[in-house]
Amino acid sequence: MAKARKQQKNEEQQKAAGVTDESAGTTGGGEAVVRHQKLCLSIDMDKRRIYGYTELQVVVPDNGIVGLHADNLVIERVTVNGEVAEFEVFPHYLHLDNDNRWCSVSSASSAADAAGSVYLSSIDRELVPNLLIMCASKDVQSVDEHQHGQENSDNGLQSSGEFKQNSKLIHIDYWVDKAETGIHFNKDVLHTDNQTRRACCWFPCMDDDLQCCCYDLEFTVANNLVAASTGSLLYQVLNEDDPTRKTYVYRVDVPVSARWISLVVAPFEIISDNNCCLLSYMCMPNNLSRLRNSVAVFHRTFSYYEDYLGTSFPFGSYTQVFIAPEMAISSSTVGASMSIFSSKILFDEKVIDQTMETRIKLAYALARQWFGVYITAASPNDDWLLDGLAWFLTDSFIKQFLGNNEARYRRYKANCAVCKSDDSAATALCCSLSCKDIYRTKCIGFIGKLRSWKSVAVLQMLEKQMGPESFRKILQRIVIRARDATHSSRSLSSKEFRQFANKVGNLERPFLKEFFPRWIESYGCPMLKMGFSYSKRKNIIELAVMRGFTAMPDTSTEPTYGKAESENREGGWPGMMSIRVHELDGMYDHPILPMAGETGQLLEIQCHSKLAAKRFQRPKKGAKPDGSDDNNEAPPSVDIRSNNDSPLLWIRADPEMEYLAEIDFNQPVQMWINQLEKDKDVVAQAQAIATLEMLPQLPFSVVNALNGILTDSKAFWRIRVEVAFALANTASEETDWAGLQYLLKFYKSRRFDANIGLPKANDFRDYPEYFVLKAIPHAIAMVRSSDNKSPREAVEFILQLLKYNDNNGNPFYDVFWLASLVQSIGELEFGQQNIIFLSSLLKRIDRLLQFDRIMPSYNGVLTISCIRTLTQIAIKLNGFIPFDRVFELIKQFRSPDTMWEVRIEATRALLDLEFQCNGIDVALMQFISYLGEESSLKVRIPHNHCTEFILVQLSMLSNF
Repeated sequence: MAKARKQQKNEEQQKAAGVTDESAGTTGGGEAVVRHQKLCLSIDMDKRRIYGYTELQVVVPDNGIVGLHADNLVIERVTVNGEVAEFEVFPHYLHLDNDNRWCSVSSASSAADAAGSVYLSSIDRELVPNLLIMCASKDVQSVDEHQHGQENSDNGLQSSGEFKQNSKLIHIDYWVDKAETGIHFNKDVLHTDNQTRRACCWFPCMDDDLQCCCYDLEFTVANNLVAASTGSLLYQVLNEDDPTRKTYVYRVDVPVSARWISLVVAPFEIISDNNCCLLSYMCMPNNLSRLRNSVAVFHRTFSYYEDYLGTSFPFGSYTQVFIAPEMAISSSTVGASMSIFSSKILFDEKVIDQTMETRIKLAYALARQWFGVYITAASPNDDWLLDGLAWFLTDSFIKQFLGNNEARYRRYKANCAVCKSDDSAATALCCSLSCKDIYRTKCIGFIGKLRSWKSVAVLQMLEKQMGPESFRKILQRIVIRARDATHSSRSLSSKEFRQFANKVGNLERPFLKEFFPRWIESYGCPMLKMGFSYSKRKNIIELAVMRGFTAMPDTSTEPTYGKAESENREGGWPGMMSIRVHELDGMYDHPILPMAGETGQLLEIQCHSKLAAKRFQRPKKGAKPDGSDDNNEAPPSVDIRSNNDSPLLWIRADPEMEYLAEIDFNQPVQMWINQLEKDKDVVAQAQAIATLEMLPQLPFSVVNALNGILTDSKAFWRIRVEVAFALANTASEETDWAGLQYLLKFYKSRRFDANIGLPKANDFRDYPEYFVLKAIPHAIAMVRSSDNKSPREAVEFILQLLKYNDNNGNPFYDVFWLASLVQSIGELEFGQQNIIFLSSLLKRIDRLLQFDRIMPSYNGVLTISCIRTLTQIAIKLNGFIPFDRVFELIKQFRSPDTMWEVRIEATRALLDLEFQCNGIDVALMQFISYLGEESSLKVRIPHNHCTEFILVQLSMLSNF
């Protein structure tokens, strides 16, 4: 009863302060507004403690109560304008009613419901400011008026007249002891994270995205450590009283919300960029060489963004900090003028596989500085827009520096994933219902990726409608407006962006009136099924179209949302889709297919080529059987039409990906082959490969066409990798194992010594060829015979590659190469014909494990692949291989001194084995045990409500 009364008192105090669940989410604690904040902290790494004070210049509301966020902080003293003030702190994590919710738990499903309820109520409580400060009446004059007035006037925050409001200086002395969230210690490293409502876990503030101000920051640390923080470093100075300690002084001149304030303390090595004075990089001493190599060309990305957006970087400097993977909350954390990364993404000159992904990750973090930190979302419903703009900018970087093929291929794959998964309100980009359903987890896991992919796809659709230059002008206008000191806010809303699209992009209002509700406020994608016939008499194509929708109606949301959604589906989507026809005379685009219309529709497309105008050369006397002529080196004319009565070569719908749509186009096999061989667009080739490998009956012409792309060194390497897996998928007794033979023949022609019939020493200097050859063993491992087992020849081949791998003389590491070979073993299916090779394969894996323990590979990738493969084999051959032996072998990799990535993979493998052997309940208990033993930050869950959230996810496994 006492706790209940305390909770009631808390609610009364919050209401007195004008703080409710609704107001807290929009005003950051009643009507109080922070104009400026100063933070001075001293950090004791040995005791894992921070202590100091913060000063906030606050415009106090009429009721005289200021509500701040302060979790896990010990508040010692509060003064207002130099006078001691009353204050009260109400912890967010009281768990007053949790016991009652757990009383009804009787199964895994009810446990999930109870845990979910507790988790959601805990998140709700975080919205409410819990440090209430009673300020004096309104007639009290503020102190330091001239100082702060001048300081904030320089920042463009306010005019001198604004300080005539009830502005007060609030001084808070506090300390944090062994914090478990918001700020994290690990030996001689400290860092913060800026997850939602986590800034208040290390300094009192208005932890609300709508509350922005400038900051003065001072951090005192041991003189052998570096304190890297947000803003520009003004100076660093040794303490007069204690020469063993040093103070770093930063200033943030651009108003930002509290969540973008970051701090990292560690014995860093610092690198300044010789090409750009604004850039600096920090890492631990053991990663210095990797850091130099990883950021060698980053200045080009920085300059490219400034050039593309037509203005300079919004902050005075930009710092990239790399910390150990076990310390990092995620692979990247963005703060104002500063990004924190896991050192896992660093690579040296001998690593090939990590290069591209690291550069993309660094480019995206920089793009978020513009769209997300500097320019913010006007409301949670507008988060999609800033995320989409950041990814759009990153996509332009990929196109500029990694190639148009890479950019188009990535976009195509992302669009395919969206079309397959965009089937619920959780993927509606700008909808209050979807934001409530996913409850602030929209940036986590697959849903987060899906929403990001959809966001950038929607923006790219708009770019296609208005043109690249017009869209670029919109982004430039948004940035210029944000830099305008007279503009009241740097926030951006979907409505404002729509107005830019109308004014700058010259898109008509009727189009935008349909576009935004369909693509942004709704969910689901159009699904089009098409087929055609050719009329020789009229020389026209009759195109039949059937329209559908990727998402089914959600009856649970029908009263509030389903009606509007149903209307959206019936109306279709705005715009016209192009049909590209490749004829004998050339290529022709026909923008004739309306995205809105009846379910079924028949269209006519006029052909330009005429059959009578085409004559085909007959073979000359003495010509060779293949059509070549000894007297003529030119290749013979080849008729690649689908039949002799048609001038059509192949047809594509939406060739420029102007729409996010699932398209199922039906055309003859020969036309798909023509598209694969003759169309140089990587999207066209990927579509052809996906269609051809799914054919129920495979003619040899298809297998030969796939092999032709595999052996074509001019083809894009990702397409060649897809072809390799397609050939593996087509290999069967019906095709006389042609796909498998082609894969083996190609690999041996590149990597085997013809004289001795054994693999050559590794040489990875040809990057595209490296990726293609690395994929082939994996593809071969996917080949299956009629009994669903791997052919003996495939198993022997992979064993041979492992046995004779030689990296002497190769300038690059072969750990990724070996890891791929080991993972190929996990894809094999063993039967009576090939089980004799299992012992040799397991010995090779054991040898690699022992070697990697002596000389650890890059990020432990080789050991990780060995653990993963052993787990797969044990599960597949359950009963043949004792689980206990595999369990004991893998368990040793969970020791605290093991590399973090390896330790996590070992934990995952042990849980998989436990689940297969003993079921979900035992696996769940084992997970909880591991959770208590784990010391790394990414695995350790600091608060009960987070643990409950994970229990919800795991208990859902019992439903499968």
